[in-house]
Amino acid sequence: MKLPLFSLPANFLRLLPDHAGFVFTSKIKTYALCIFALSMINSHIIALAKKLWDYHHMHHSLQKTDCILVLGSHDLRVAQRGAELYLQGWAPVLIFSGGLGNFTQSMWTQKEADKFAGIAVGMGVPAEVILIENESTNTGENILFTQKLLEKKGIAPGSFIVVQKPYMEKRSYATFKKHWPDKKLIVTSPQISFEDYPTGEIPLEHVINIMVGDLQRIKVYPEKGYQVYQEIPNDVWDAFEQLVASGFNKHLIKD
Repeated sequence: MKLPLFSLPANFLRLLPDHAGFVFTSKIKTYALCIFALSMINSHIIALAKKLWDYHHMHHSLQKTDCILVLGSHDLRVAQRGAELYLQGWAPVLIFSGGLGNFTQSMWTQKEADKFAGIAVGMGVPAEVILIENESTNTGENILFTQKLLEKKGIAPGSFIVVQKPYMEKRSYATFKKHWPDKKLIVTSPQISFEDYPTGEIPLEHVINIMVGDLQRIKVYPEKGYQVYQEIPNDVWDAFEQLVASGFNKHLIKD
């Protein structure tokens, strides 16, 4: 059953992609975009997507650690979360890791880690406590290249807070533990709900496609040696299959 227009949340428009090439008055454009979104995303799809969203969270409680490792992405709120954690005193060192990845290579010329570090400094983080690794292009490289950076600096942290997008918490945990199993690890993300997460730059359809693809990676990557095994409950995998059948397959690994 599709969501009626009157039940849309107040922020629904910013969940939708901006389709260029159409010139509408504000009210007509609003109505047209709502109709477009409702043709794809109904209450059942939302329920399935929220099941994946909840699964992807680790639900860790924060503890003080030796350093904060922020993994780069196209979501600048991840940088803000990392800076907030440093400013709140959760760790004395703040590391940003990321070059230009799958999404950001077509969005930015500045590398993710450098862009994130600039945000942190702008929020009041001292530049001298920041380390930058800006060559990695995926989560595995984030960890491996950060290891090399710390070895070069002569730093041997025993515990980390890893900061990532909300729907990449579990995959980040599984990747970190594959490459650095002896370290104590807490994973966190911007503290934001599923309903409030999408933006004009990161529309809801995009979020669902990425969550579906990341769940597939959690399933298949352990066999490839990229991650440690993470159990996927039957109801979560069923939600995945229904979303794929509904067309949310843009971020899947091809066989």
